[in-house]
Amino acid sequence: MGRFVDFVNTAQAEAWNGYEGEQWARSAERWDAVNDGFNQPLLDAAAIAETDRVLDIGCGAGRTTRLAALRAERGRALGLDLSGPMLERARSSALREGRGNVSFVQGDAQVHTFEDGAFDVVISRYGMTFFTDPVTAFANLHRALRPGGRLAFICAAEAGANEWLRAMASLEHILPLRGFGLPGAPGMFSLTEPDRIRALLTASGFAGVGVQPVEAYGNWGVDAADAAAFLLDSGPGHHLLNQVGPQARARARRALTDALRGYEADGAVRLRSSSWLVTADRSRP
Repeated sequence: MGRFVDFVNTAQAEAWNGYEGEQWARSAERWDAVNDGFNQPLLDAAAIAETDRVLDIGCGAGRTTRLAALRAERGRALGLDLSGPMLERARSSALREGRGNVSFVQGDAQVHTFEDGAFDVVISRYGMTFFTDPVTAFANLHRALRPGGRLAFICAAEAGANEWLRAMASLEHILPLRGFGLPGAPGMFSLTEPDRIRALLTASGFAGVGVQPVEAYGNWGVDAADAAAFLLDSGPGHHLLNQVGPQARARARRALTDALRGYEADGAVRLRSSSWLVTADRSRP
């Protein structure tokens, strides 16, 4: 890694520096095709000004960091993520695009040392749900914001409102799903309850907390077979397949392909994702 990185979230650090992070780095454009529909609502809510200093939490391969830098053309954008493979992809993309006001750092947002009030805006697209101690993590981000600074992030709403997860649920007779998609533990669905989001942010010092529903359609593949392969080769899908034998894996791929056929249209499989757009601010003294 080139320097010591302090991780308290060791389970997530292991995942995102292993298969899961490598798969996301390899497939960055495909994941952006899935999630890009949330970019404009997120960035509009963040109200990034041209001189703002923006912090992007769980930036992954850097798509939202680079888009934030476009809006903060005389400011700067910093992306923070646990994943070395994804940050390597983020840096190469920024270099290719000539983004001079973007930088990336590997770190754990829960304990990373930020200068107090160093940022005008904190954003995240699906990067806020993996903390082992959310109050500590959000309090750390609260300190990183200047007084009057803004927080805006996207997180998944209830699992059943997401069509990709409904398709995965069709495999429950083949794969050991065992609560896959349930809220609670660190992971994509840890912040599905608006009251919990408000309570966590308020306990962390934030004010003016807002939680609004947003939906977007993502492109998961050129056809059902392609989309099924992509889903099952992702981190969660890969983990589930590794728990069964070759025959069950083949059955799962066929069953998921069948479940996705109804979503094929115009050379793509588009699935609706349902999320929360969360906003808050650091109060002025």
